[in-house]
Amino acid sequence: MSQNKKGLLVIFSGPSGSGKGTIMKSLLASRDDTVLSVSMTTRAPRPGEIDGYHYHFVTREEFQKTIEEDGFLEYAEYNGNFYGTPEAPIRRLLNEGKNVMLEIEVQGAEKVMDHRSDVVSIFITTPSFEELERRLRGRGTEPEEVIQGRMKTSQYELSRAFRYQYIVLNDEVEKAVDRINTIIDAEYMRYSRMENTILEVLKDVSTQ
Repeated sequence: MSQNKKGLLVIFSGPSGSGKGTIMKSLLASRDDTVLSVSMTTRAPRPGEIDGYHYHFVTREEFQKTIEEDGFLEYAEYNGNFYGTPEAPIRRLLNEGKNVMLEIEVQGAEKVMDHRSDVVSIFITTPSFEELERRLRGRGTEPEEVIQGRMKTSQYELSRAFRYQYIVLNDEVEKAVDRINTIIDAEYMRYSRMENTILEVLKDVSTQ
């Protein structure tokens, strides 16, 4: 990627159980020009999660302070906890030519889409709702009431998929990653991002 080429800001959403985390891990391993934005949250870490890598785990007081400093690109409450996307590091990474993936919930994603026209939005889904429930229950880490809450939230999230530019089916992780790579590569060929290239070509013609 050339030094003066800005990276893409990519929204990446989908219901719990859709396989977002697994897809993201494989996607990042396949592209050295793409990084994951690290969100801030008030929820407790899950087993194996590392502060500063998976999330910045903070108190509600710390989260509120960042809100007051206008330091979020977006923030939202989800299942009783707050999640937010710090803006400063994203701006820096985009200017460095990195694609920045925002793995955020639908509520937060819509806020970003409402305020920025330069985002690429991708929604991950499973082949069926039954498959989504099977994956959620397969974790074996959450009580029944939590699972029921996630299923209800998933129905809402699926109903908002029309807000996204791309829908990617996660029937197989490898295929889903290939589809996302195709989207990213195609986005770089939009006229809005290739205009300077065309102008350079025309400049060459005018000097002949």
